[in-house]
Amino acid sequence: MESKISILVTCLIFATAFQLLLPLSEASLKVGYYRHHNCYRAESIVKSTVRSFVRKDPGLGAGLIRMFFHDCFVRGCDASVLLDPTPANNQTEKQAIPNNPSLRGFEVIDAAKKELEKECPGVVSCADIIALAARDASFLLGNISYKIPTGRLDGRISNGAEALQFLPPPFFNLTQLEAIFASKGLSAAEMVALSGAHSIGRSHCSSFTSRLYPTIDRTMNQQFGAALRNLCPQNATVDGVVRQDFVTANKLDEQYYKNVESLTALFFSDWSLLTSPATRQQVNTYTKEPEKFKEDFANAMIKMGSIIEVLPGSPGEVRGATCRFVN
Repeated sequence: MESKISILVTCLIFATAFQLLLPLSEASLKVGYYRHHNCYRAESIVKSTVRSFVRKDPGLGAGLIRMFFHDCFVRGCDASVLLDPTPANNQTEKQAIPNNPSLRGFEVIDAAKKELEKECPGVVSCADIIALAARDASFLLGNISYKIPTGRLDGRISNGAEALQFLPPPFFNLTQLEAIFASKGLSAAEMVALSGAHSIGRSHCSSFTSRLYPTIDRTMNQQFGAALRNLCPQNATVDGVVRQDFVTANKLDEQYYKNVESLTALFFSDWSLLTSPATRQQVNTYTKEPEKFKEDFANAMIKMGSIIEVLPGSPGEVRGATCRFVN
């Protein structure tokens, strides 16, 4: 009897220790987390807030999806991308080149946080607000529906240099893209699915003008390149903005992959999806099977949301009245 009790105690100790070693994503995240943590209406509040903004400006929906990606790839999904600069730290992620001035949607997060603080103060993390807002934007713009686990913590550190280090730039080739996604636990197939977010939103000319001047890149449709030259003149004093998809600009759909195949996607990284048989076949599949794209995109968003680098026992919090500053 004593031996059985000893074995049971040992197993419980081992199981507890193993759980403490798990990333927060595996140990704590669950669908419907706030229904059991004193904020039953949390998800509906975020959804109604996102809907009110996106109906007025669909581009904000694109911004929220991109914000989720940019947050999760730097220090995990911890809302570090929301932190404003302070005298002690004037180079946050928000100020870094990949995010400033192109990242949009901060006012949506602010509005959702304000309503949540009225309903259940100090309960819902800003990291979860981003994840839920991206999910709701995906539904509003693409009729893509999925359930995403919640229960994340907010980080207390934001470093602009890390945004440059971990966010893939638009000039990366396929090998570089696969490596940076793999470093975050995402496969090449998931990378291709997530790239579909380039079917919505806008881009600054500076992100792709290297493909236009001095000559139009051979990897770009020449007529498309000529049209882009008119929108993005060489040596312009103002960095112009263009749609990422000129066909279905406000729909999160398979059109992006058609653009990739016809060489009418903006970025070199988009074209690079054609340089491997596997990724090229996946692009082709999505052009013919829109529902397959939606399914894979949803699963990849859920997977990306599990990139958690704030471990149990590490500094992490639920920010209070605002998502722009730590407590």
